[in-house]
Amino acid sequence: LRVRTETLREAVRAGRWAMTRHAREQAGKRHVGDESLVDALADGEILEDYPDDPRGPSALVLGYTEDARCLHSVCAFDPGGVLLVITVYEPAPPRWLDARTRNPRWGES
Repeated sequence: LRVRTETLREAVRAGRWAMTRHAREQAGKRHVGDESLVDALADGEILEDYPDDPRGPSALVLGYTEDARCLHSVCAFDPGGVLLVITVYEPAPPRWLDARTRNPRWGES
């Protein structure tokens, strides 16, 4: 099931979402609570679509918490239609120039 903006938002609003162990660990390290994540995902927008991800279609989602904290989440749907949050982080230099723009020089030797 491909991740689309409306299906993502509908799943979050209906409470049909879960975090992988990795996402839960990353959220804990970054002090991202469930309520903040829900805020960010409920009005999130897809920045990058990964339809050919070997683990299944996924997407990078940009959203903002109620206190305007910017979050990126990589999400996918499981076969039962539950939205899985694979990881969550705040976009920051040097990898990101801003919330929407990857640094084209990131990873260069």
